[in-house]
Amino acid sequence: MWYNHFEVKIMTMYSIGEFGKQIGVTPQTLRNWDKRGELKPAHVSQGGTRYYSEEQRNQFLGIAGRKKPKRITIGYCRVSSNKQKDDLERQIENVKTYMIARGYQFDIIQDIGSGINYNKKGLSQLIDKITNGEIDKVVILYKDRLIRFGYELIEKLCNKYGTEIEIIDNTEKTEEQELVEDLIQIVTVFSCRLQGKRANKAKKMIKELMEDDTSQESKVAPD
Repeated sequence: MWYNHFEVKIMTMYSIGEFGKQIGVTPQTLRNWDKRGELKPAHVSQGGTRYYSEEQRNQFLGIAGRKKPKRITIGYCRVSSNKQKDDLERQIENVKTYMIARGYQFDIIQDIGSGINYNKKGLSQLIDKITNGEIDKVVILYKDRLIRFGYELIEKLCNKYGTEIEIIDNTEKTEEQELVEDLIQIVTVFSCRLQGKRANKAKKMIKELMEDDTSQESKVAPD
């Protein structure tokens, strides 16, 4: 009696969540790559569930030499108010010049808003792109252009998703008026939560800051 001998190879398959953990990206990033044709699932069920193979995992991690989907550099530029639009344009030009000189493929995200406002449209867009695995580098002119307080949290987020932050000028350089405006905003937020004497004290502090800021602007340099 003759027997046909054959080897059955069992292929390990991963759900989109499991595969994302294996290669260090979010499920949303995998969905985006699928839509753009950069990394298609090995199998899609009738219900639309994506499955990825162990071979794809190995290829992505470089075991079989597959190149990862291309990521870009983002130049992020910010000023605090519409009065600083000229400053914003100069900032954008400086950041562009820096990235062009290094041959980066880049886009620009710009914001007009306080450095202590975490809900700015541009900043939200930047964070979404970072967590989707779309950004290789974030280039900023000064450290405080990204965010006034909590920079370390953004830096940690970037490290988690393999995004590097490049600061063109690492010296601490903040316009005095802009810093005063941020301080006024901080005190205003806290004073709204206070009552009685403490609220009056906070309001007095805001008034003094605003008066000091106004007096500084009105000063004329001596001949």
